[in-house]
Amino acid sequence: MQLGLFMMPLHDPDRDYTSVLREDREAILLAEKLGFDEAWVGEHYAAATEPITDPLQFMATLISETKRIRFATAVLNLPQHHPAQVAGNVAMFDHLAGGRFIMGVGPGGLGSDFELFGTTDKNRSEMMVEAVDIIHRIWASDPPYHIHGKYWSIDVDAACIPHLGVGPMRKPLQRPYPPLAASAMSPSSATARLAGERGWGLVSANFMPVESAKTHWQQYSAGAAAAGRRADRARWRLARSILVTESDAEAHEYLARKNSSYRWYYSYLRDNLATFKLLKIFKPDQAIPDDAVTVDKCLEWIVIAGSPALVLERLVAMVDEIGWFGTLLLTHKDWDQPDLHRRSMRLFAEQVMPRFRQHMEARQKAAQ
Repeated sequence: MQLGLFMMPLHDPDRDYTSVLREDREAILLAEKLGFDEAWVGEHYAAATEPITDPLQFMATLISETKRIRFATAVLNLPQHHPAQVAGNVAMFDHLAGGRFIMGVGPGGLGSDFELFGTTDKNRSEMMVEAVDIIHRIWASDPPYHIHGKYWSIDVDAACIPHLGVGPMRKPLQRPYPPLAASAMSPSSATARLAGERGWGLVSANFMPVESAKTHWQQYSAGAAAAGRRADRARWRLARSILVTESDAEAHEYLARKNSSYRWYYSYLRDNLATFKLLKIFKPDQAIPDDAVTVDKCLEWIVIAGSPALVLERLVAMVDEIGWFGTLLLTHKDWDQPDLHRRSMRLFAEQVMPRFRQHMEARQKAAQ
């Protein structure tokens, strides 16, 4: 059982950009200090609220300041990039990080990015799969390259000069390539099934109720079975919004504040997803009408908050419902009260995680 930090990241757009980037770096450095195993960072271009455009560039600034934590993209939105560029950038990052890299990929999830890169009306899932296949073929071969797909074509032949080393594309440190994972957020997600079919890892998003995570594993397992693969729960990562405070009352008081970052986070996501008629993502039961999906209900359905004892109790109940999984990802929020958020990470790592890991390992042994 491993522990990770997941950051979209999502920030108040009125905050100073430099300060936000500094805060996000600090959160990962704290995670390293507390023994977290992974740090996942998102990619968004046309959004002041989600301000990291290049997670590889951002995470590269942290390589020399960390020793154990593994870096992961959450995610590389592959339809927005040429596969050859991704292959080259990822290969270099993997070497710089000493193999501490997980390649999270996705079809994209932000409408403004779709418009920016001209993918609004394209089959982005199909593009993502083709891009992965091309990237892996690049890493598995040497020039000349003749790789042709529906969306991209790569040719490096006439310009090759072997004795000068001109033509080859670099391969990652991890062979044959870094571990790959895809994210899913909708109930009974087709992406979850695709990940199972392809043998990728799976990340279930934090802003959905745990009932949807259960459907993700069902889809992943079905996809794996259809492809003749064994579905490995150790490759399933579950992201959750978790706040640990000294007392239950402190958590309740903080979440009730109109300007708390958790309330702002779900207010932003609710309005964003409502624009695209995707409020189903928040619902523990699809019979719930859209007008009943309020910010208060999102906090009630999704957020795990309270004292270490209460958070552990809720996590145990969650695992008893959905079964064991390989990695829990705590979702980073805007540090409106930096001391509270730092303390939450520390309390989780020191008081919740050891006992939760024991429960998870017991469930895993029982399942086997």
